[in-house]
Amino acid sequence: MNIEELRKLREKVKREMKLREKNARIRIIVGMATSGIASGARETMNAILDEIEKRDLKDVIVTQSGEKGLHPKEPIVIVEEIDKKRRFVYGDVTPEVGRMIVIEHIVHGKPIQNYIVQIEEIKEE
Repeated sequence: MNIEELRKLREKVKREMKLREKNARIRIIVGMATSGIASGARETMNAILDEIEKRDLKDVIVTQSGEKGLHPKEPIVIVEEIDKKRRFVYGDVTPEVGRMIVIEHIVHGKPIQNYIVQIEEIKEE
């Protein structure tokens, strides 16, 4: 693949991501600061991405963030219900719990109470 093909591919992916983000119903944010990574956040994120792909969920986007100030609860995963303007902060999210979040919370609409650290209202920006 030459440089021009790579540029075209990059632009195509950017357009697809903008479209996907515009149509997103759910945004999942995985805390990937040093403490999160040391606690297993990378493996958790990979499990979440795998479960989303397996279920072919097109209205869910996954992003990363830095420190959230919740060291004892790492890895942290935030599920934002964009249409309902709610944010669920999950703590101690292992890869197995990450998969459960996708299945129970995102697919079936049932947040997993045992792992919720806090629930917030999403304020308009």
